[in-house]
Amino acid sequence: MFVYKKILVCAALLAVISVRAQKIGPFKNGDRVAFVGNSITDGGHYHSYIWLYYMLHFPSERITCFNAGIGGDQVSQIYNRFDDDVLDKKPNIITLTWGMNDTHYFEWRRPDATAYMARLLDTTYMVYAKLEKKLQSLTDVKKILIGTSPYDETTKSNMQNLFPGKSSELSGIVDYQKQSAKKNGWGFIDFYHPMLEINQREQVKDSMFSLTPNDRIHPDNDGHMVMAYLFLKAQGLTGQPVADVAVDAASGKLNEHVNCVVDNLKTTGTSLSFDYLAHSLPYPLDTVARGWGNKKAQADALKYVPFDKEFNQEILSVKNLKPGNYILKIDDQLIGTWPAEAFASGINLAEQYKTPQYQQALQVSALNEERWDIERRFRMYQWMEWDFLRDKNMLYADNTAAMDSIRKDAPANPFVNGNMDNFSKARFENIREVWQQELELIVNKIYAINKPQKHRIDIALSGN
Repeated sequence: MFVYKKILVCAALLAVISVRAQKIGPFKNGDRVAFVGNSITDGGHYHSYIWLYYMLHFPSERITCFNAGIGGDQVSQIYNRFDDDVLDKKPNIITLTWGMNDTHYFEWRRPDATAYMARLLDTTYMVYAKLEKKLQSLTDVKKILIGTSPYDETTKSNMQNLFPGKSSELSGIVDYQKQSAKKNGWGFIDFYHPMLEINQREQVKDSMFSLTPNDRIHPDNDGHMVMAYLFLKAQGLTGQPVADVAVDAASGKLNEHVNCVVDNLKTTGTSLSFDYLAHSLPYPLDTVARGWGNKKAQADALKYVPFDKEFNQEILSVKNLKPGNYILKIDDQLIGTWPAEAFASGINLAEQYKTPQYQQALQVSALNEERWDIERRFRMYQWMEWDFLRDKNMLYADNTAAMDSIRKDAPANPFVNGNMDNFSKARFENIREVWQQELELIVNKIYAINKPQKHRIDIALSGN
């Protein structure tokens, strides 16, 4: 009965996401999307993974995504920097997530933690009301509130950062955000409950499991891919194939071609060939753990969400091949050998790393990772400005006095120390200009090389 109830809860969550998708909708050509948040946005990958999907699936519809997160931010800090660090990017879409830092940490170990946190949250909600009013005034900007990824209070992976009560308070903030979105007619995407459900489900099998294994707070790369999956699902993009080709080998008939063009189809009893131009590229999930302190790879998310099944299908199916094993080549490159039955069921080319279209997509993915890395330099710079120098009345001073102040505090402040080297370069406008030029060069290159190419597909009986 317990398992059955969990299945119903999961199905209900996905149904809710599906309903919301009609309201949120996909990004469109020319959209400028600012992802606003705290360190989970600042140092995380979910927005980069989302943009990569658009780079590959809609190669001719150029959008721009901005990381507008700063580590450690509460909603009050987001409000303070909103004009200078969010609106300066001229977004026409803003996503906003907050709450992890607003529910605090060591305060939960106070004897009066519940009452104390209630007072803090009253102030938090008053500040959010001011930010909400500012968002309401942006009538030409689409707003999407995001219920934060969860704080994992139950994992046994470590005993650090254990703050009993925090997760319940964070859940309350997510409910509050949902109501704010409903009241204002804004979009709402819930990361919290689906990710919490994954944690609970997997911890039944392995108490050490967590989507936030390092500190209970920050998702690893697999967690960020789960977040990207939930976001794309909420946009209603489920089921849009990379391409779909179905051929009948016996009749030589093209039964289906979705999101692609197929020409020059030729068949014999034991072979067939055709020219193939897809309108999208496959999504190559990264198998390397990237980012400071991370141990999981983006591809590890496939264990928990059906991303490939729902968003990454490039199906080649051939019916009525004579029995035997068949060799698949694309542009004379050997891709693999499968029995006739496998071709009849359909082969997902998006999972075949040897295909030229997969290799093309890998280049886009690698460049997008370079873009993410450079953009992080700007976010580290903004952290120093807003979370350190602003309190010293040196916001954007960027002078020797600011540098001296940083050097003075660095030995006792690990966050300042960790960002000091980056700031020593970023404080110079000429350096930031070069970084910005690098970003623009990379994005321009991505949108120059992400256009699918025509390929020749050959299938032949092995041994012929």
